[in-house]
Amino acid sequence: MCLIFIALKNHSKYKLIVAANRDEFYDRKTEPASFWQDHPEILGGRDLEAMGTWLGMTKSGRICMVTNFRDLKNINPNAPSRGKLVTDFLLDKTTGEEYLKKVETRARKYNGFSLIAGTVDSLYYLSNYRDGVILLNSGLFGLSNHLLETPWPKVEKGKIELQALLKGPVVDADDLFRVLSDDKIGGDEQLPDTGVGLELERALSAAFIKSPGYGTRSSTVILVDYHNHVVFHERVYDPVTSGFSNQSFQFTIG
Repeated sequence: MCLIFIALKNHSKYKLIVAANRDEFYDRKTEPASFWQDHPEILGGRDLEAMGTWLGMTKSGRICMVTNFRDLKNINPNAPSRGKLVTDFLLDKTTGEEYLKKVETRARKYNGFSLIAGTVDSLYYLSNYRDGVILLNSGLFGLSNHLLETPWPKVEKGKIELQALLKGPVVDADDLFRVLSDDKIGGDEQLPDTGVGLELERALSAAFIKSPGYGTRSSTVILVDYHNHVVFHERVYDPVTSGFSNQSFQFTIG
């Protein structure tokens, strides 16, 4: 993932809301969201090159997601897949806190990441660009390709729009997708300097990225109410037709 918004125990109907975009090279082979044949308890899309995922959850309520930390000067082409960190947690039995503490001991082996793991009731955060595991208490959180709550333009703008949506009695998935589909770039004075150059910083500043060969591949919205009913929506973008395919799933955590 490259943009994640999480509302945790911050709405009268939904104890967990996730709205997230996955940015990736268009030619990287990927399966859309489904319950996996080899692990039918896992729901999520799948990267077919490393067989991991950027975001997934289980029928028992475990959930995990990852973003890359943008630091092109320190990329190890032989580093293990960050997507496997998500899969491993979904298959694990430990708590989110315990799992992230284990990952922290070997975190430097990976290229830069931020990892969120836990359940629909309790989430934890870890990055290998800062020390320690952080408990996410109730609130609204934003994450892109830096640390949690780093105030990049698309993070700040998205949080403002989500805060307005959270004031209503019901949150509509289409409204969340509209936030995720914003392709407006940030002003030059607002952009971070991550070493990729101004032209690319501009392209990457949009919530929904469109650039040659690379961009937002899919958007995911997850709504979990206080009765543990889950609605999971995914929209996959086709850069050739500029159209979308849609997948939706519903289940109750058991």
